[in-house]
Amino acid sequence: MFKLQLMAEHQRWAKSDLDAHGNAELELVDHLAATLTRHIDATADEIATRHVHGASSRAIQDHFSALLRHELGFEEEVVLTPQDGLVTQARPDFFYRFDNQRGILAEVERGGTTTNNHDLKDLWKAHVSPDAQHLFLIVPNNNWRADGQPRERPFPLVARRMGAFFGDPRREIDVVSVNVFGY
Repeated sequence: MFKLQLMAEHQRWAKSDLDAHGNAELELVDHLAATLTRHIDATADEIATRHVHGASSRAIQDHFSALLRHELGFEEEVVLTPQDGLVTQARPDFFYRFDNQRGILAEVERGGTTTNNHDLKDLWKAHVSPDAQHLFLIVPNNNWRADGQPRERPFPLVARRMGAFFGDPRREIDVVSVNVFGY
């Protein structure tokens, strides 16, 4: 069986026109992102035993729950404030509150990351949620076939897709930052 060494991959984008408050908030987001990246590296072997062909997506989410909920203070599967005019009850995998109006939406993806456009749905969820200004997307570096061979590499595709929404004020959406983590 073929096995790639797991290493955390991470890319971050942020709006180009942040004020002093936005930059201070981004420093906290960057600190949480660095902690998550170190966690992925430190637990790569455990992640590899959970992220196999046919495994439950919940197994990966539970792994990240140990860090996000118990160490960093994220809440799990909280219903966010609905956006006016939209029929949505956004319920991200995890949510971190800075205060009662701002926070980080975190989603853990596995098999349908790009094949079912879960990454873009997660970005949309952050965009329309009035209390989410930042997005953490935790996605596989590789998805596996039954024979253990890599089938696709979601991380680079997700990174390219998310990066398209930053870098030019005309393209930027109502999300302050997006961090994509590859496991």
